[in-house]
Amino acid sequence: MNELERKTSDIEETHEGTEPHVANSKMLTVQNNGNGNQKTQGVADIRRSVPDTRVKPWANLQDVCELLGIPLDPSIPNEELQLHYLRYRVGQFIYAVGQPFEMLYVVSTGFLKTVMIGDDGNEQVLSFPMKGDLLGIDGIHLHHYSSEAVALSDCTVIAIPFKALNAVGKSYPALAHAMYGIISRELKLETAMVAMLGSLSAEARVARFIAFLSDRFGDMGYSSKKFNLRMTRKEIGSYLGMQLETVSRTMSSLAAMGFISVDQRAIEILDIQALRTLRRLPPSQGRSDKRNGTRRAQSD
Repeated sequence: MNELERKTSDIEETHEGTEPHVANSKMLTVQNNGNGNQKTQGVADIRRSVPDTRVKPWANLQDVCELLGIPLDPSIPNEELQLHYLRYRVGQFIYAVGQPFEMLYVVSTGFLKTVMIGDDGNEQVLSFPMKGDLLGIDGIHLHHYSSEAVALSDCTVIAIPFKALNAVGKSYPALAHAMYGIISRELKLETAMVAMLGSLSAEARVARFIAFLSDRFGDMGYSSKKFNLRMTRKEIGSYLGMQLETVSRTMSSLAAMGFISVDQRAIEILDIQALRTLRRLPPSQGRSDKRNGTRRAQSD
C-alpha cells in the first residue's frame, strides 16, 4: 500500500468509523450531570451522520486557511495534511452529543445549527454555523462532543483529524498560533451572544440577529439585502432565548416600521442601520402587532 492509499484508508476509517462507536445502540453516554451520576441521552440514529455523497475528495491546508481567513505559512508544505471534503444532506448529523472527539470541521458550503440537549430532552440552539466557521471545539476538553451539529441545508465541510493537526502544529508553531486564534474567535462570539441576551430587549435581539445574518451573507459573496432564513422561527427563538410567538411578533413589528420586508422565510433589509441601533420598539407598535405575530407563529 503506497502512502496516498494509506492516508486514504486512515481518513475513511477515522471519519466513517464513527458508526462502529454506536452501531449496536442508538443511546450515547453523555457527561456527568453534576451529582456523580451519568445521564444517557437518546440520539436520533447517529449512523445518519455518515454522509451519503462525496464531493471532490481531497482538501489541503490552503483550503482550510482560505475558509478560516488565516494566512498559510509558506514554509508549510501544502500536502502536509491530506484532508477530506464531506457532504451532508438536510437533517444529517455531523457529530452528536457524547460521540468521541476526533475531528474538527470547517464549513465550506451550506448552513448548520449546533445544539445542546437539556435534561428535559429539549434542544438549545447554540449557533448557526456557515461558510468559514469552525465546528467541534467543545470536544477538545472532555474528549467527546458536548453538543451536536446538524445540517440545515445540504452542506460540505472539511474534516480535520485533531491529532494530525496537533502534530503539524508542533512542527509549525505559526499554524498552531493561527488555529488558537480561530478558537478564540469562536469563543468571543459566544461571549458576545451571552452579553446580548443579558442586555438587549427581545426586539433588539431579533434586529441584531437579522443584521448579523445580513453581514454574513455579504461576507460570503451573497446579497446582504435579500436572503432566505435557513432556520425556523422556533430555532431563532431558541438561539435568542425567546418564545416562537415573540420572534414572529417582533418580525412583524420590524416590517411594520419599515426596517425589513418579510415573506415567510424571505427577508429583505430596508434599513440596516435601524436594525443595528434599535433598543426597543414603541409600546404602541408592539401591542398593535401582538395578535398578528401570534397568528404568524402558529403557521410557521
